[in-house]
Amino acid sequence: MKEFYVSPLSERYAGNEMKQLFSPLTKFRTWRSLWIALAEAEMELGLPITCEQIDELKAHRNDINFETAENREKQVRHDVMAHVYAYGQQCPKAKGIIHLGATSCYVGDNTDIILMAKGLRLIRKKLLNAMACLAKFAEEYANLPTLAYTHYQAAQPTTVGKRATLWLNDLLLDFEDLNYVLSSLKLLGSKGTTGTQASFLELFEGDHEKCKELDNKIAEKMGFSACYAVSGQTYSRKVDSRVLNVLAGIAQSAHKFSNDIRLLQHMKQIEEPFEKDQIGSSAMAYKRNPMRSERMAALANYVIINSTNPAITAATQWFERTLDDSANKRLSVPEAFLATDGILELYNNIADGLVVYPKVIEAQLMAELPFMATENIMMDAVKAGGDRQELHELIRTHSMAAAKTVKEEGKPNDLIHRIAEDSAFNVSEDDLKKIIKPENYIGRAKEQTLDFLHDIINPILEENSDSLGITSEIRV
Repeated sequence: MKEFYVSPLSERYAGNEMKQLFSPLTKFRTWRSLWIALAEAEMELGLPITCEQIDELKAHRNDINFETAENREKQVRHDVMAHVYAYGQQCPKAKGIIHLGATSCYVGDNTDIILMAKGLRLIRKKLLNAMACLAKFAEEYANLPTLAYTHYQAAQPTTVGKRATLWLNDLLLDFEDLNYVLSSLKLLGSKGTTGTQASFLELFEGDHEKCKELDNKIAEKMGFSACYAVSGQTYSRKVDSRVLNVLAGIAQSAHKFSNDIRLLQHMKQIEEPFEKDQIGSSAMAYKRNPMRSERMAALANYVIINSTNPAITAATQWFERTLDDSANKRLSVPEAFLATDGILELYNNIADGLVVYPKVIEAQLMAELPFMATENIMMDAVKAGGDRQELHELIRTHSMAAAKTVKEEGKPNDLIHRIAEDSAFNVSEDDLKKIIKPENYIGRAKEQTLDFLHDIINPILEENSDSLGITSEIRV
């Protein structure tokens, strides 16, 4: 059926696991799991709920009767009560204790936390795989000299591998942020209509300890260490903002990576993968457009901008709750996860298939390196008895002339020849060529790369080896 809008996030970009996680089926099965956890906890704390009722609820945990719920919602205009009704139709013995003492946010908010936690774990796995791809690439090219760029102007050389560690370090920061936020997530629990647990205090006949224990039991049954100690009817909407800020951080890192790859591809130094039968342009058949990197940047822009949605929502909530968060959350949170999932699918695909052209890298480096070697040349000439100030002026004059030849006449850089011809430097062209070997100008780039991988990245990858080895399938 093609006559209705379908989100590209679900049709083209996100992976199946993430799409299944934010599906209606997963959502409503989680609601039912929460209703079961609530009933079990209430039974364990002494309310008149039977094992038979619990077993009936468990028997219908997964077979959601969607049509019944949808028809009921048309009548009552309330999605939670529609699903309470639908569940009760399947569980006549337990019908009277479903959702006992709870408000809508018991299932809505707790489910949101559960899905975001699971979503972060999926993101974490793909993030680790992107880090592994970059680590492999950085190690392979740790010692391949290349021009570095500041202000997108040629600068002191680095290595291809060292540059990759900059991308990798950004992902490391994202990984650390993700781990922190994931470890800090708690359930809302069963707080009631304004967060006071008044309905549960009445159910437990004024027993405050049982109200506290109810939250603890629900958290444990749903796989969490705790519930938030205080809340209004909802958990603080700052939680959503914190989660989406992590996703926006990943998007920022990916966008930076995509920018660099596109610039490198323009210079013909490094290219993103390109299939045998892939078409780069409908008009220009020779082109190899960096469409993967471009798509990554597009999705990253979306995630970065989307992160303002929960920020604004958190800032504009009234007292114990208003409902202007609901429609926004239904859009912004799942779509942030789907888009970030798509970003990391692309990141893994690109990082695992980068094509490097060492000869082009060398040629472009050697065209600029004579300018960068001038200080070393000048120092050697001073050691041989030359005057530093006079030599500095000669170097400056020769450099300007050589640059003019390159820019205005389109000729190769002849600075080395000019210096060799100048008797003030007393050095041959062959000796100068020995001075301007690229490996003499990369500093500790190789050592920094290998130390970073050995000391920081590899231990993380080894600790999480069970998450590695996934492959990314993308639609291009």
